[in-house]
Amino acid sequence: MAKKVLGLSFGRKNKNCDIMVKTALMECEKAGCEVKFFRVDDMDIKPCTGCISCVIGMTSGRGKGGCVLKDDFAILDEALMECDGLIVGCPTYETSITGKFKIVCDRIGPSHDITFRKATYEEGLAAGKSPEQLPDVRSFKKRVAAFIAVGGAMTENWLEFMLPLMYEMTFSMGIDVIDMQKYWGAMAFEHVLGNDKQMARTRKLGQNIAEALAAETEEQRMLWRGDEQGLCPVCHLNMVNILPDRKTIECPVCGSYGKLTLDADGNIQLHYTEEEQLRSRLRWAGKLEHSTEIKTQAVGPGQIPDLKERMKPYIGYAE
Repeated sequence: MAKKVLGLSFGRKNKNCDIMVKTALMECEKAGCEVKFFRVDDMDIKPCTGCISCVIGMTSGRGKGGCVLKDDFAILDEALMECDGLIVGCPTYETSITGKFKIVCDRIGPSHDITFRKATYEEGLAAGKSPEQLPDVRSFKKRVAAFIAVGGAMTENWLEFMLPLMYEMTFSMGIDVIDMQKYWGAMAFEHVLGNDKQMARTRKLGQNIAEALAAETEEQRMLWRGDEQGLCPVCHLNMVNILPDRKTIECPVCGSYGKLTLDADGNIQLHYTEEEQLRSRLRWAGKLEHSTEIKTQAVGPGQIPDLKERMKPYIGYAE
């Protein structure tokens, strides 16, 4: 059966992001994949309201993780469930992702967290429920993804938050990112179609997705295939936090802790133990750590008996 690749563009019609995502999809199609493309800004997808009914429904055993909002997100959700590979292109707005990109990430959010869904599914089967009453079994399918970030600025660091934040698209579902392309200085070209170097890189990105999907083992499938390894061995990005103890570093994408040293030539070296790499929020152990925290530490209604009284000075204030 042919693998299915979904392309999502958050850019303008037939502009750089559209063309680059479609270029990568064409390479996947050449390799025998079925492809589908959405220009997400054309879709009616409302912002998440934070009602958390999706998660409460799952964790209480009364729901499947669905959203109470009725809009085009259901169409996108079905395409995500169907796909084996994902290619996402996004333009840079003020060093970062677009508002629509963030909205989609929020709507995927905890409702699609594979550890929540897996626990609900297994507990539901054990309780005698039918699979139709439980989270979509396709949630647990292994997927790969690639990101394309596009920015007009002539200085690369004006795109600095793009790729780290694009990971939000893949956090919950546990999708393995195997390649990334950062196209900066786009305003020096009328259109990416006139930039042979970037177009060649985009074709390679599509080929990398197709090769990953054709891999025989999970280990081969999730191999990093990008041009640059990056400083983090899990997310392959270069961003790092130095914690207050001035001894510990943290990958802000993975949430993994490590150490920083200098080699004999004064070059910075980052060290993440295998244990810390496994507890990255991109891996199952890190996701399970997060969902367990929520399940065991989240507080429900009634903890503050006089909450309504405490709320009175704020109701309608300065509105």
